[in-house]
Amino acid sequence: MLVPRPSDPIRAAVSISGRRLSYLDAGGPGAVVLALHGHFGDGRTFSRLARELAPDWRVVALDQRGHGYSDRPSDFSRDGYVEDAAAVLHHLGAVPAVVLGHSLGGVNAYQLAAGHPELVRALVIEDIGAEVNGDLSFCLDWPHRAPTRGTLLDALGRSAPHLTDVIREYGDGWGLAFHPEDMVASQHGLNGDHWQAWLASSCPALLVHGTRSNVLGAEHARDMADRRPRTRLVELATGHTVHETDPEGFAAAVRGFLSALDPSPAKGTRLGPRKAAGHSSL
Repeated sequence: MLVPRPSDPIRAAVSISGRRLSYLDAGGPGAVVLALHGHFGDGRTFSRLARELAPDWRVVALDQRGHGYSDRPSDFSRDGYVEDAAAVLHHLGAVPAVVLGHSLGGVNAYQLAAGHPELVRALVIEDIGAEVNGDLSFCLDWPHRAPTRGTLLDALGRSAPHLTDVIREYGDGWGLAFHPEDMVASQHGLNGDHWQAWLASSCPALLVHGTRSNVLGAEHARDMADRRPRTRLVELATGHTVHETDPEGFAAAVRGFLSALDPSPAKGTRLGPRKAAGHSSL
């Protein structure tokens, strides 16, 4: 039997206190997986995963505050990120949902589950710990604008392959879809001990660890899985960005975890229709 190919994701938006949050909605009949990217990224990083999980799961990939096509906020606080994710889920009418997050998005995901357990049915956390101590100050050396795309890529050096999805052409040249100083401020707010939040929720969780990661160590990953009930640890031979380095292995791990969940929305949950590109709602 032929399985219909998933359609291209639709870009839509919701307005939160006058600030635009943009997201990509893969659509389809499945229950929602809200996907939260890491620093520097945007929702497009999960486009392949959305295709891999369709049609059983509908991936909605948010451009988090200050990233991608979402507006720049007044702050990059922990509470701000979490409330953005909660607002998008309420907007979609898709609660409780699976929430998947990489790096920054992973902490946002498990803090959302800790603060709003009624919104989260399961967690997928990609290569981030319960203790975070990162430094993104290197990005302050990246140019604000460059005359051509090639010039910008040259200036980004070894980071360029990881940033191709977030390069934009502006009226005054080529640049990135975020402000480097915002990323530094966001990382500063992310750093700290988050064990209380990691252990606060009781929903099923998958922790995916890249064994060559310079962000999450093997011992810390195993400690996270051991200390939190209903947590499965999967280790793949990648660096920090597991879903990009080994997309097939990552998708297989996520599919295997989700297969143990009821793919149907919880009783009484309303799944909102996909919105036309550029749509916003108060």
